[in-house]
Amino acid sequence: MPKRTARRDLPQKTCPVCGRAFAWRKKWAKVWEEVRYCSERCRRTGKSAR
Repeated sequence: MPKRTARRDLPQKTCPVCGRAFAWRKKWAKVWEEVRYCSERCRRTGKSAR
């Protein structure tokens, strides 16, 4: 059985809206470079604040 990667070893980014750090997720594997926000709520808030 393959070993799992610890969450602390995954790449991380900081959300520009709330300042919270968030880690890589498997569903973001193909678009990780484009991910900016930690959640839908921050994405909506960030776009309306501009």
